[in-house]
Amino acid sequence: MFPPHSSPPSPAGPPQSGPPYSGPPLPVRPPPAQPVLTRPAPPPRSAARPLVRVDPVPGTPFAVGYLDVPPATSGPAIGSLVTGIGALLAVGITGCFGTIGAQGGAAFLAAGAFAVPTIVLGVAGIGLGMVGIRQVRQAVVTRIAGRGMAIAGLVCGASALVLLVGVLALTLFA
Repeated sequence: MFPPHSSPPSPAGPPQSGPPYSGPPLPVRPPPAQPVLTRPAPPPRSAARPLVRVDPVPGTPFAVGYLDVPPATSGPAIGSLVTGIGALLAVGITGCFGTIGAQGGAAFLAAGAFAVPTIVLGVAGIGLGMVGIRQVRQAVVTRIAGRGMAIAGLVCGASALVLLVGVLALTLFA
């Protein structure tokens, strides 16, 4: 029944090496849980956009609904606001370096070096603000928003240039 060089299998399983384990009981792991497949929750009803227009499809009981599309924000308007705020920050740094430099005698040189980025950012804020206002005004087919941002960027850029003239005059005559 068994080949002559092997013995019948033992009912206790494979042979153990060493003494049996006599420590605290080992923790028993629970079997892995089966994944629960659920459908994603529907969006809240307040998030549903209203239909602008519904056109029936001829010869069928169906219709096509057109949704209201939110307005896109003008890129130049955003750029105008960012560069206008950057110009105001740069004029503040220019004023700080102009006052610190006044104690060492190189006030106009220090303020003049930081005046260049202020001028570039201020002119960019004004230019992008005008382009943004024009883009919002001329948008007929597509809805483009951002007129307030464009005006704010234009005002920030212009006020930074006016403040820069005052800071440079103060630094030159101080």
